Amino acid sequence: MSTVFWVACAMAAVWALAYFRANRVGWLAGVGFFLLAVDWWSGVGSAASTLWWLIFLAVGTVMLVPGLRRSLLSDRLLKWFRRVMPQVSRTEREALDAGTVWWDGEIFSGRPAWRKLLSIPQPTLTAEEQAFLDGPVEELCRLCDDWEISHELNDLPDEVWHYIKNNGFLGMIIPKAYGGLGFSAFAHSQVIQKLATRNATACVTVMVPNSLGPAELLLHYGTDQQKNYYLPRLARGEEMPCFALTNPDAGSDAGSIPDYGVVCKGEYDGKEILGIRVTWEKRYITLSPVATLLGLAFKLYDPDALLGHERDIGITLALIPTTHTGVNIGRRHFPLNASFMNGPNSGKDVFIPLDWVIGGRGYVGQGWRMLMESLAAGRSISLPSSSAGMAKMAARTTGAYARIRSQFKLPIGKFEGVDEALGRIGGNTYMVDAARRMTAAAVDLGEKPSVISAIVKYHATERSRQVINDAMDVHGGKGICLGPNNYLGRSYQQVPIGITVEGANILTRTMMIFGQGAIRCHPYVLREIAAAAESDPLKASEDFDEALWGHAAFVIGNLARALFAGLTGARLFSVPGAPELKTYYQQLTRICAGFAFAADISMLVLGGNLKRKEKLSGRLGDILSQLYLASAVLKRFEDDGRHKADLPLVHWALKDALYGTQEAFYGVFENFPNRVVASAMRLVIFPFGRTFSAPDDRIGTEIARLMMQPSEARERLTNNTFVWRKENDPVGCLELALEAVPEGEAAEAKLRALVKAGTVDGYSERQQLDRAVQAGEFAPDDAAVLRRFWKLRRNCIMVDDFPRDVGRNEREGTTTSPGEEVAALDGTYSG
Repeated sequence: MSTVFWVACAMAAVWALAYFRANRVGWLAGVGFFLLAVDWWSGVGSAASTLWWLIFLAVGTVMLVPGLRRSLLSDRLLKWFRRVMPQVSRTEREALDAGTVWWDGEIFSGRPAWRKLLSIPQPTLTAEEQAFLDGPVEELCRLCDDWEISHELNDLPDEVWHYIKNNGFLGMIIPKAYGGLGFSAFAHSQVIQKLATRNATACVTVMVPNSLGPAELLLHYGTDQQKNYYLPRLARGEEMPCFALTNPDAGSDAGSIPDYGVVCKGEYDGKEILGIRVTWEKRYITLSPVATLLGLAFKLYDPDALLGHERDIGITLALIPTTHTGVNIGRRHFPLNASFMNGPNSGKDVFIPLDWVIGGRGYVGQGWRMLMESLAAGRSISLPSSSAGMAKMAARTTGAYARIRSQFKLPIGKFEGVDEALGRIGGNTYMVDAARRMTAAAVDLGEKPSVISAIVKYHATERSRQVINDAMDVHGGKGICLGPNNYLGRSYQQVPIGITVEGANILTRTMMIFGQGAIRCHPYVLREIAAAAESDPLKASEDFDEALWGHAAFVIGNLARALFAGLTGARLFSVPGAPELKTYYQQLTRICAGFAFAADISMLVLGGNLKRKEKLSGRLGDILSQLYLASAVLKRFEDDGRHKADLPLVHWALKDALYGTQEAFYGVFENFPNRVVASAMRLVIFPFGRTFSAPDDRIGTEIARLMMQPSEARERLTNNTFVWRKENDPVGCLELALEAVPEGEAAEAKLRALVKAGTVDGYSERQQLDRAVQAGEFAPDDAAVLRRFWKLRRNCIMVDDFPRDVGRNEREGTTTSPGEEVAALDGTYSG
């Protein structure tokens, strides 16, 4: 019995030391105390006791004497680590060093500090920023006619171009000292999101100059002369910028661009100066056809050592006026028939002064680092914001349409198939916007979240694609017929553009999120890699030793936490936040510990091969991503004031995230090369098997109801959406029709009751209503309400039609107008 007791005590002690991540001294103190307790209980002096004490003293001496520990253990492991460590290229190293670690680091820690997350200030707008949203942004939305832009002009009207330039839209990120608006990241995000609810072309035109491009690069790296000249001109719209990185032979692998420049002497403005002769070919460059200022990335070489550097200097960035001799620019692409300006540009042996390099001579060869450091902020704002806007418009219109459109005398939103799609639309929209808001708040705190920006870019665009697909399914024929009254078709058409740009989603998921996150966000791996690359043997030994033993405690601690959480269902974790969400905080803490453990085991077992196991890396990245998205949902619910009406959206999003992490884990277990290790990971993280399920039908139905009626919850879900409350505006008409539903359906039910009772008859509803009014069975005021409701409903469900030769006439240079305007129909008969 005593043996069982001491074994149990030993296991409890080991678990406690592991769970609380004891350091070397803590472990030795714990073991020493345990041996003393055993001796006291069983008597001192036995041979076994002496042997255990000798082992303890030997191990303790090795672990506590730094030189001995390093020579016997750490240095040997350092040699092994150098052999298995994946090769890190210069561009990869610069990408890893770029940006900052924020909440992603808490996830990788295995024990996220939820109170720290909830204490982050909620992002807000200043009075000036709110006035800009309520004024110029609203007016720009009103100026944009989506059909005119996307079909008739394939461009913004001149009036809209002038309005954008003259009202500071191109200078939101430029400080006021240079004539810009100096907006916060959250305000920038709000502007992009609202524009995306109205017109994609205006949105992209405003978005790109405020994302990664000349202004962002000048702010961080430009010389004073460059800043003072270009930033005021960019802010006033006197310069239209674009930034050219992608080459036909280098897309996602942008670090291998073949575009090059050679340092040489040449003539400029009648004088011989030191400069660069550049040759390039770029494509997919947004705003290139209308740009006046070209930001260009190329590899710089100095064969004659004119700069005194090595001959292969590296990627360099320069600003070139598009009127400069040799610049070929102006043609355009049509990415999925989108109307925003996007096109190629090129040049051959174009000589530029050396001081056109962004940052001047001191920044030659620093281009990739500059891009990586600047990309995080822009990618955190642009596509997440436009995707959130697209999702919000789809959610708002689809909920209204599902309530207004009836089949079998029942709103289509009450059919379970449509109800299911509405649940996904609402839940995904809530989650995407939560991630957008939290990430913008991080940027405003001074963070440059490189890994998080990849997460939100990928999942905002992917979940918005799901939203648009579901919205199109609900709308049916209304969604597929393009025309002035179609508010979804162009979004559906152009969703793949966001999926493709700023890092194609396939590669973002399988290579960037976990591939970069495992090194950048891990508390020890980057330090171990740095130690392995250190040329000073003593410093390498000391740094690796410190990181190694901290890492060991980290892995053992996460193993203990993950197993404990799995066995207890995480019910014993103390967590903050809303009581209704306590279980989610606990389960997410459990999954964080499991993720940290699985990530370390995967890196330990697979080593450098993990870099090539992209499917496994993608699944581990999915877990990291879902944990971030779920964190954003928890944060949003707190920031919004814990509204109970929002709980269906919150439950859906969190259940979806937890289920997603579980399925990603099982994808790792089932495909891990070492089957023994895979089974061990599964037993630690999911000792009782799968425990999470997808959002249930009841939650989806609650979301559908929320979306199909005017309410504060619906407004919170789709806030910052442009709605022009006019009957001849397709979205405005939907809103008016939705508001008219209660009175309209009540009047409609009264008419049907009269028909059913035989009091009135007629071949159509219009005829029945006319006869009911004539018979005195229906008050004229009630009839007017019903006729208006029928008119609004008909306007909402009608689609556009055109003359048979509409396409032919346009190719011949003439314009054919659509058929009779839907708004002109009297709408008194509802078919």
